[in-house]
Amino acid sequence: MKHDTIVVLDFGGQYAQLIARRVREQGVYSELLPWDAPEAEVMALAPKGFILSGGPASVYAPGAPQIPAYVLQSGRPVLGICYGMQALAHALGGQVAPAAAREYGLAWLEVVRANPLLPPGRHQVWMSHGDRIEALPPGFEVLGRTANSPIAAMGDLQRHYYGVQFHPEVQHTPIGGELLRRFAVHIAGARPTWTPEHMVDDIVARVRAQVGAEPVLAAVSGGVDSAVATALVHRAVGDQLRAVFVDTGLLRLGEREQVVQALQDALGVPLTVVDAQARFLERLRGVTDPEAKRRIVGETFIRVFEEAARALGQPRFLVQGTIYPDVIESRAAERPHAAKIKTHHNVGGLPDDMRFELVEPLRYLFKDEVRRLGEALGLPEELVWKQPFPGPGLAVRCLGEITPQRLETLRQADAIFRQELRAAGYLGKPRAEGPQPRVAQAFAVLLPVKAVGVMGDQRTYHEVVALRAVVTEDFMTADWARLPYDLLARAANRIVNEVPRVNRVVYDITSKPPGTIEWE
Repeated sequence: MKHDTIVVLDFGGQYAQLIARRVREQGVYSELLPWDAPEAEVMALAPKGFILSGGPASVYAPGAPQIPAYVLQSGRPVLGICYGMQALAHALGGQVAPAAAREYGLAWLEVVRANPLLPPGRHQVWMSHGDRIEALPPGFEVLGRTANSPIAAMGDLQRHYYGVQFHPEVQHTPIGGELLRRFAVHIAGARPTWTPEHMVDDIVARVRAQVGAEPVLAAVSGGVDSAVATALVHRAVGDQLRAVFVDTGLLRLGEREQVVQALQDALGVPLTVVDAQARFLERLRGVTDPEAKRRIVGETFIRVFEEAARALGQPRFLVQGTIYPDVIESRAAERPHAAKIKTHHNVGGLPDDMRFELVEPLRYLFKDEVRRLGEALGLPEELVWKQPFPGPGLAVRCLGEITPQRLETLRQADAIFRQELRAAGYLGKPRAEGPQPRVAQAFAVLLPVKAVGVMGDQRTYHEVVALRAVVTEDFMTADWARLPYDLLARAANRIVNEVPRVNRVVYDITSKPPGTIEWE
């Protein structure tokens, strides 16, 4: 790695990866590793500094994760966040204890001591903790406080050790980006060289080193992730790459035609289209459990590609558009301390006897980084800013039993909702003159229930469609989009009038957490 690096040590916080993402936003490369990763693996990155993440434990509890000795012995700057701050205080002789009142949500931080980490003044921050610092370690000073945390920020300005009780990585802490930039660039001295152009160079070099002169098969779904992954590998290996697009029967309305045209025109890669609709629907017949759906789609996907691979000379390598949130939520092998949220078809849903070696050029990139890469590669805007679509497709948006008729109902409802959003300027690449906030992901869900209605003076008993639209920067946290009532009314009116067998439309106003963006 030729970039200056900030290492984030993960103590089990579900959103620890957001810290790495926010540091990268400042132009500094950052990598997330488990707190107990081998010292040699961590120090091989030559970190300019360390950030210690939050976590669910109490640092004083038996067996709680502790700061590895090499971190403090290295002499490099350290920033502890939430549990990381408590672990830093505990390791250096301070006192951590349960807080009299837990502190969750928004708070106001008052900066009480000028320092290199925090801008002066009073700032909104986001808290999530039950313990707090009761006594500072020797050499530390209080830098900031909130109403419930007298030591909400601390620092040893001589040794460049800092701790904050709040979470700068979340959007609810407006100064978070500046704080992380101050630490990474000004305190740790990391050069901000992490740009899309550098990302492309690094990924291309890694792909070439992995595959050599062997042929490569790309699993193209039509989404931005698989398209960018394919474009990157094509840049790395050229004519060694062959792309295959599988029509699973679980695509959105008109998507097969759009995907084939966009990929062939944009990438210039030979594209084979496999029509496997009947096969997928047969395997999914009668299946209602969402995890089972994901596993079936993942395994069937791979089996189809194995057959395509034999027809193309049995390439050893398979390209997939796996991105970092997929890895995190599926509790992949390198994230053993995090809770599993759901199985992603391209992470935890792969069969054990899969015959491919995976090439995953985007595995440690976030969605916004993937889009930036797509633009740097020259992919068309309509592809780069295409609405996210889960690997299992409509299988996890058609709740309950999957049938061709229910899928067609869902396709039509989904298309109408996205058409109305696009016409109102809520979809696509953000524009300065566009509505705020821009919708990051929007779709329809067909519910496994029916409702009584009245249409044409007659009783109906038809299906229910739920509409989902969220605003988010990272897809790890999200809030429901406050869409205008008249827009929602137009979409609902069109759906019940134009889509057969639907007589009721509802709007999902659940954030992430506690929900996920997808319903299954």
